[in-house]
Amino acid sequence: LSRILRSHLATIPFESVDPFVRRTVEISPEAVDAKLIGKRRGGLCFEHGSLFRRVLLTLGYDVTSLTARGFAGELRPRAHHALKVRAENQDWLVEVANGAATPTAPLLWCYDIAQQTPHGAFRLSWRNGETVLEEEKRDGWVSSYSLSHDPQEPADFEPGNWWTTAHPKSFYRAYLICTLAPENVRILLFNNRLTVRRPGFEDDEQILDADSLERCLDTVFGIEVEPIWRPHLRRAVQLGDELAA
Repeated sequence: LSRILRSHLATIPFESVDPFVRRTVEISPEAVDAKLIGKRRGGLCFEHGSLFRRVLLTLGYDVTSLTARGFAGELRPRAHHALKVRAENQDWLVEVANGAATPTAPLLWCYDIAQQTPHGAFRLSWRNGETVLEEEKRDGWVSSYSLSHDPQEPADFEPGNWWTTAHPKSFYRAYLICTLAPENVRILLFNNRLTVRRPGFEDDEQILDADSLERCLDTVFGIEVEPIWRPHLRRAVQLGDELAA
């Protein structure tokens, strides 16, 4: 399970290109497979969650889809797809698409215990009847999202997918985001700021112009840029680093 997760996170980017360029995102299995496999693209949580869930089910794992509410200063709808997986007679949180805060190893479903991953420490806590994912930062533990324990079916994610990709207030319509997590490195693109994070080292950051941004998408994230994206890439450069990645 750990090896499959690591391979997925190192190979298939978490990316917001489609909502950023105002393209509809479909999460049917056929649409997800055509994009993430056929076109060798990435996607957001509902796309990654759909693909990885079906892979694990095919391999014989017991998988439960769950929905989460992110912490972002204001109350948000439940618009995240996470997985609970049964392995070795224990439950694990398996996360494939939480952007820069994605645990790169399965997390044992136990509370208030720091768990090391190749890209930092995470833990689960119990709060108000839900499971909260927390990441250890320099200033302490930061809450990422709160998980409901109610099992979800694929149709349950359609409203969250619309909110995430089409709502006027969607974060992913407003900003260009891409992340990958190869071995011991986390690569982050926020608009035109490329950040490479290595545990124990200072971040390596670059500010990209439009041409460099297009090359970055191609060579770093493996995303072939379509000509109709170019005005939006210029918009990403103009937006710059409005928020920290």
